[in-house]
Amino acid sequence: MDELINEMRNYAKEYHIPIMDQDGLNFMSDYIVKNNIKTILELGSAIGYSAIMMAKLNPEIKIVTVERDINRYRQAIENIKNAHLEDQITIYLADALEFDTPLMFDMIFIDAAKAQYIKFFERFKGNLNKEGAIISDNLNFHGLVNNHDLIRNRNTKQLVQKIEKYISFLENNDEFKTTFNARGDGVAISIRK
Repeated sequence: MDELINEMRNYAKEYHIPIMDQDGLNFMSDYIVKNNIKTILELGSAIGYSAIMMAKLNPEIKIVTVERDINRYRQAIENIKNAHLEDQITIYLADALEFDTPLMFDMIFIDAAKAQYIKFFERFKGNLNKEGAIISDNLNFHGLVNNHDLIRNRNTKQLVQKIEKYISFLENNDEFKTTFNARGDGVAISIRK
């Protein structure tokens, strides 16, 4: 398994595929274990790295993950198969904004298109169990959210503005209380009030 994990990290680096950094992953893994999370909806599978890392924590964990990029989806299927986790991880090729599931989850992990975070949150909050959490990744966005001087182009500036809008949406949400953590690339945990 360690060999596969290393291969996935190297593949992600070589092909510039964003995967969760180790510090953020450790933080989320601790949360999953401490809170006895068993069912997870992941928006944004990429190559299956975080789904595999979460599934490894406990054989009882079941993950539904959604990826819209056909090449990443195919790579994720192969990685999940090589990790022998097909019984724990179900992956769908779909745009998360068009994906529907009747299932309820202990945790929803948002790690897809940053510009759509508010829409993802609103679309899937109804699939969250009463005591569940919505975890959002990349809220620091490589340090750019806290340091606009590092922004080099208009597209990045617009993306950072959308992340800031999402942070504000979380801070002012009447339904959920959000805790922000600087671990990794910035992680938020939102729990119903």
